Amino acid sequence: MEIKTVSIVGLGALGVLFGNHLSKHMAKDSLRIVADKKRTEKYLRDSIFCNGERCEFNYTAPDASSGAADLLIIAVKAGDLDAAIEASKNQVGPDTVILSLLNGIISEEIIGSTFGAEKVLLSVAQGMDAVKVGNKLTYENMGMICFGAGVLKEQDEKVDAVRRFFENTSLPHEVASDMRKRLWGKFMLNVGVNQTVAVFECDYGGIQRRGAAQDTMIAAMEEVLLLSEKEGVPLTRSDLDYWLGVLNGLNPQGKPSMRQDLEAGRFSEVELFSGTVLALGRKHGLSFPVNQMLYDKIKAIESSF
Repeated sequence: MEIKTVSIVGLGALGVLFGNHLSKHMAKDSLRIVADKKRTEKYLRDSIFCNGERCEFNYTAPDASSGAADLLIIAVKAGDLDAAIEASKNQVGPDTVILSLLNGIISEEIIGSTFGAEKVLLSVAQGMDAVKVGNKLTYENMGMICFGAGVLKEQDEKVDAVRRFFENTSLPHEVASDMRKRLWGKFMLNVGVNQTVAVFECDYGGIQRRGAAQDTMIAAMEEVLLLSEKEGVPLTRSDLDYWLGVLNGLNPQGKPSMRQDLEAGRFSEVELFSGTVLALGRKHGLSFPVNQMLYDKIKAIESSF
């Protein structure tokens, strides 16, 4: 199989970041940004900028009969996943490959329950320090998309097709043989970084140097290490060190999405992070005091919205 057409649902930081890159390596009508009429009118009126450059996107309505895409990338926040799935239905055909760039560890399962698990590869976006304010995205490190097969061996052909497409479009990527572990590793990083930066009201620099914020972040990640063993995806200290290395490569002035959301008065993905840790902890009879503290403080911030 060969990937020639791509549809992206979601123009948050990751949708703009990777959409802008692909727009420079594909014919305009081969890359579709799926958006309803109201959003499209806003995008066309105000434009979208990536590192100061105006993005030239091709918009298509969810109900447009433009045919299925070869690759569907879903890049929304967790709270918008159901709407994104609905908006994607005309983009998915028998041979469509789907990548989810959502945080957390459950979006692939939810998407697969609608479109078929065989279409959904496991994937994470990592290493980017993008900050989006209004219609303007800025970044120093683009990061990459890491992806691989789930439990279905017949996905090998799909993995190879996405790899060739990313190579042809010069999109930074990595094919991982154990993507479930990579998903949990990125989850561990998000649990530590996103929540700690939000609570300490700092930037990446605040957790890249030694101090209370960094200690809190690592303690929250260590609780995920324990949880991962109970969930059958045992992470190790080496995995934690790997993700700390990813963190140390980010722009110190950058901020993760949760910090950006709370600054803008938007509700965060706390349920996806410490909310998930605490729920799974209850299942196994475990308590996680650091994640409980972070959860309570973030909920207190949101209570003022």
